Amino acid sequence: MNISRRNFLRQGSLALAGATLLSRPLLAAGAKKEITGIQLYSVREDMKKDPLGTLKQLSSMGYRHVEHANYVNRKFYGYAPTEFKKVLADLNLTMPSGHTVLGPAHWDAARKDFTDVWKLTVEDAATVGQRFVVSPWLDDSLRKNYDDFKAYMDVFNKCGELCRKSGMKFGYHNHDFEFSTELNGKKLFDLILENTDPALVAQQLDIGNMYHAGGVALDIMRKYPGRFELMHVKDEIKAAGKGEMGSVYESTVLGKGIIPVKEVLDLGRKSGGTKYFIVEQESYQSLTPLESAKQDLAAMKKWGF
Repeated sequence: MNISRRNFLRQGSLALAGATLLSRPLLAAGAKKEITGIQLYSVREDMKKDPLGTLKQLSSMGYRHVEHANYVNRKFYGYAPTEFKKVLADLNLTMPSGHTVLGPAHWDAARKDFTDVWKLTVEDAATVGQRFVVSPWLDDSLRKNYDDFKAYMDVFNKCGELCRKSGMKFGYHNHDFEFSTELNGKKLFDLILENTDPALVAQQLDIGNMYHAGGVALDIMRKYPGRFELMHVKDEIKAAGKGEMGSVYESTVLGKGIIPVKEVLDLGRKSGGTKYFIVEQESYQSLTPLESAKQDLAAMKKWGF
């Protein structure tokens, strides 16, 4: 747990040899129902040591949906897509979304097409049963000038078209830099929402990450109603030492921190367009990750999820 999410994502995106993304038939018109799940990065060390045992514990707690953060060499936590789908089904779990970084190396500008590695990523995501392929990072090189950034937003839209062919939707998940970095006088987050087609690119709003850079989830959701199909449900506290992503904050059990989580959830339900509420906790204070996951789910249930 000393590996930061930022380094984790960077390492993952560099190990593109077989790294690929996730996703599956999205347009499940049945997605009218709210989904409460957990991002498996919350229990990353447990998943590394014993993925099957960890999933069993999450299922016994009452979780019915998970979101992956590990797709390497065409495998999810060491399982081939069809195998992992069966593992989940046997535990009464589904995986409607997952995280894999879409990087510059996945787009062949000369051919104006995605690489085979990325196409296989999308294919495997569909096989495992996902509805959303979510990229949780924007490469540093794409944040330097407006033209490169805007061109890559076109790639986001094209990825949305690619995912739609497999019945899925492409998505983007924010960290903190989207709220602290500006190009042409506008925050990256605003530019992302202004330059992506909501019919092709879903937004997964991480309500904790943005706080590190002064972002306020309630303000963002009021500014862009209906744009946040997915949400990372997270609470934050002042860190005793160095916090996550180099900030002074770190995540904590839902309802124990400084984010008005229930108010954000209620707004997501009312006008955010949010149907997928995914719990994520990356720091645990005196608890274990699994104990934290259990308390997080209890908070969600108390709030009507």
